[in-house]
Amino acid sequence: MKNETADRQRVTPLAREGGRLHYKHNRVKQLRAFCFTAQSGSISKAAERLFLSQPSVSLQIQALERELGITLFERRGPRIRLTPDGQTLYELALPLVEGVDALPERFQARNQSLQQGRLDIAAGESTTLYILPELLSEFMQRHPGVRVRLHNLIGKDMTQAMRNDEVDFGVGSMLDLPDDIVYRAVYGYELKLLVPRDHTLARKRDITLEDIAAADLILPPRHLTTWRLVSIVFQQNSIPYNVKLEVGGWEIMKRYVERGFGVGIASSICLTGDEDLAVRDLPAVFPRRTYGVMHRRGKFLSPQAKRFIELMKPDYFDQEQAAAAGEQSSASVFVAARQND
Repeated sequence: MKNETADRQRVTPLAREGGRLHYKHNRVKQLRAFCFTAQSGSISKAAERLFLSQPSVSLQIQALERELGITLFERRGPRIRLTPDGQTLYELALPLVEGVDALPERFQARNQSLQQGRLDIAAGESTTLYILPELLSEFMQRHPGVRVRLHNLIGKDMTQAMRNDEVDFGVGSMLDLPDDIVYRAVYGYELKLLVPRDHTLARKRDITLEDIAAADLILPPRHLTTWRLVSIVFQQNSIPYNVKLEVGGWEIMKRYVERGFGVGIASSICLTGDEDLAVRDLPAVFPRRTYGVMHRRGKFLSPQAKRFIELMKPDYFDQEQAAAAGEQSSASVFVAARQND
């Protein structure tokens, strides 16, 4: 018996607390019922306005009175009027109720004003040159009041900027993705071999890794993804290769290939069809490269950032939950190599 009594004594305070919490969860409803009743001077009219039954409104007011330990209304014939305590509560509660009820409209108005904010995007040279221009043009036409700043960053510098919230998000491609960075692919491009028109590889039917290794290679700088990818492919196949010329970007690479300095490997993202060179398929061991959105894990994106990302991929946020669960198709910087025909 003593144990049962002790158990009841331990449970009762929790039960009471649970009851208080329950009433607190419904406090907005109680205050709304109270304010509407005070405004109309009638519980039945307040019930009509709230689309509730009269007993439901009465119960909400009674619960509020019990919790506060006061009487809110006194009856004067068919009508009711506020007590002094009721008048005090009404003056305090009405702005709260009106604020909650106006929240959707106020949020919409505030959200519209956010078009006057700022958007910071981190991107490397290739992304800035080939992916962002059309997107930026459309975004700035739709949201002329938003100030956009492009941060020319790559690799560790981009990662650090995202970690420090110096940018809203990054757009690009990475080989190494830290655990605290979320990446979702949006675009995919094949890697291509660029050769002078009079080069023997321009006419060769099937190009092998050995063919490429024997040629004079022109590549972007070593710290960029393309160089590292080429190095990985040749190392995995135990084939030595020679980089004759290291240049600052794909546009420069194309010019030097056109002038006969050697052959280059670049993403098809940079090819317009107007180049004076031959474009050949690489061996199937080269994977398809993706470009996508990346940001710090757990970061809440601003409305401006979300609007821009939706220009890139309209269903991006519809698929966000599945991607967060770890879908490989959304998280890979590179996808499987082409199959031989």
